[in-house]
Amino acid sequence: MVLKSKGTGANFLIEETDAAGVLTPEDFSEEQRMFAETTLNFIDKSVAPNDKQIENLDYDLTVNLLRKAGALGLLGADVPESFGGLGADKVSSTLITESLVRGSSFSLSASAHSGIGTLPIVFFGNKQQKEKYLPDLASGTKLAAYCLTEPSSGSDSLSAKTTAKLSEDGTYYLLNGQKQFITNAGFADLFTVYAKIDGKDFSAFLVERSMEGVSFGPEEKKMGIKGSSTRPVILEDVKVPVENLLGEPGKGHIIAFNILNIGRFKLAAGALGASKEAIRISAKFANERKQFQRPLSSFPLIRQKLADMNTKAYALESMVYRTAGLIDDSLKDLDYSSPDAGLKSAKGMSEYAIECSINKVFGSEALDFVADEGVQIHGGYGYTQDYKIERIYRDSRINRIFEGTNEINRLLIIGTLLKKAERGELPLLRKLGTLESEIHDLLQKKTGDGSLQPEAYVVSSAKKILLFVLGLAIRKYDRQLQLEQQVMSHLSDMIIQIYAMDSVFLRSMKRHEKLGQEKAENGLDMMRVFVNEGIEKIGCLAKETLAHIEEGDSLLQRLAVLEKLTRRVPIDSMTVKKRIGKRVAEKESYSI
Repeated sequence: MVLKSKGTGANFLIEETDAAGVLTPEDFSEEQRMFAETTLNFIDKSVAPNDKQIENLDYDLTVNLLRKAGALGLLGADVPESFGGLGADKVSSTLITESLVRGSSFSLSASAHSGIGTLPIVFFGNKQQKEKYLPDLASGTKLAAYCLTEPSSGSDSLSAKTTAKLSEDGTYYLLNGQKQFITNAGFADLFTVYAKIDGKDFSAFLVERSMEGVSFGPEEKKMGIKGSSTRPVILEDVKVPVENLLGEPGKGHIIAFNILNIGRFKLAAGALGASKEAIRISAKFANERKQFQRPLSSFPLIRQKLADMNTKAYALESMVYRTAGLIDDSLKDLDYSSPDAGLKSAKGMSEYAIECSINKVFGSEALDFVADEGVQIHGGYGYTQDYKIERIYRDSRINRIFEGTNEINRLLIIGTLLKKAERGELPLLRKLGTLESEIHDLLQKKTGDGSLQPEAYVVSSAKKILLFVLGLAIRKYDRQLQLEQQVMSHLSDMIIQIYAMDSVFLRSMKRHEKLGQEKAENGLDMMRVFVNEGIEKIGCLAKETLAHIEEGDSLLQRLAVLEKLTRRVPIDSMTVKKRIGKRVAEKESYSI
């Protein structure tokens, strides 16, 4: 099931969203749930028993398992049926990505292949390229990799030094350069390689492993994800046929940035799956491990940890599937065989670039938190390789670097928001013009008698605070705001927190209406904790930002407004967290 959600990207900041139009896990169809079940069964039966060999970088085993996954349709969910795939919706492919994570490093090999490895052709390939490559990629007969990063260009990808020169007869491009940290490089058959034609026009090429001049550096010795292949790809006078140019010359940035958007979103889905796995094994350990003649899970501080871990995962899950619904709606009418499919898909994906970056930052940092607390619950055992939580902890660290560092994504969130406003794609500036009266109206409102009304008021206040501080920052810096990275980062952190709070609130409200008080109680408890802690974070970020951009009486006046907007009656979060933690321990897994 895919529900329509009105509005465009980042609209959540300036308009109230109808909970009925937000996709949540409670809306999944049986068919969508089957994708998750099939994936988990495959991981449990085929991947988990071979965990040690995979972690020792057994290429042949990984490739064999990828072929099996392809035969089950797990690699071709995003590939249109007309080109050999399943043509599934984004919710289904997101469920596959989330479920694969139980397979540790194998999930990275599979996700890199089916995501950033295959999607450039799905979205931007011409008919001939799709017919030639997609059926084999969907089945796992051929495997793919994505080559963007170079030794001297990571975040600044457009400064790439790999070059492409058209031959005199116009039949091929000669590629020279080196790509760094390429996932699946040890066994991939096809590489999407970015290079500059004549050293200036950033473009994408489909390079086959068998092409003369393609070679590889040694495997990187990594902190985590040890079972995935990560090697340099070296290109020395590689003759790439002109028909393997992906998209138009000089338009490689359109492909790169939009594929990264999807990659960021899929990374968040993977972080969700890993968070749930960390909660499961930590709750199980806490029930089995006894100290002072009591299970660890009976101690309030352990229950608090389980509650915080579970609440973070609940927020991430709410965000991920809300975003999946938005992307699905944006791409639902796309004809993949059409010549302009690339431009239309780019428009559809870029619409929610902000939400994709939000998911990536929140998801990677939520998983780090959950993994860290999981190690703490395990105590000394969590620091040993005999327990899976140790590997989850190590594997999680790369996510804050993958798909654009979190620092870059924070700058992208607010930078993209300002560009959308300048282009008239989002009525942000008009909203800022009416903000003073809206703040006045909000402060006059009473929270009402309904059980969910206080949190609705808090979420609305959070949005007003962001717009209030953003308006002052724009007034002070104007176009120079892009140079104020600390201010930009604080504003982005507020936006991230607001999307999370809004998603959690809307989902919990929807669950409450659909399931009733008793069945929705745990979600309501987590929502109240998350929203109340969230407004505290936003208040601190706003205060620090105001202190930087204002001074004297003006600062005092702004802080007075901020104090009113953050004022609320605190909840008894200690008691609420004890309830949440108890439920997690009893279920011995992620609990909603």
